[in-house]
Amino acid sequence: MKMSDIPFGTVDWETVEPTRHPGEVGEALWRTRHFGPADNAIRVRMVDYSPGYVSDHWCSKGHVLFCLSGELETRLEDGRVFVLKPGMSYQVADGAEAHRSTAPKGARLFIVD
Repeated sequence: MKMSDIPFGTVDWETVEPTRHPGEVGEALWRTRHFGPADNAIRVRMVDYSPGYVSDHWCSKGHVLFCLSGELETRLEDGRVFVLKPGMSYQVADGAEAHRSTAPKGARLFIVD
């Protein structure tokens, strides 16, 4: 991730209109902003997963993800499972390890990709 052409700014995430993304079970509400040039924009999101959320796909996009509240369980294709609790994060590169998440209790995440 290369960050360029992004002036200093602040975001009040509660004022960013959410978009709904259904999972296999439950839904995710994304509050999304894009920064930088269109051909190399960085996507920054505040994501709320409903209790019981189950992703409907395997993701191979790279992310830096920080758990603000709740709990996120992430399974890698090789079967390993990682649980994020508030104050924990993970990072993975594009195409490095496909992952799929669930949020049995719900979760709020801050994600940069």
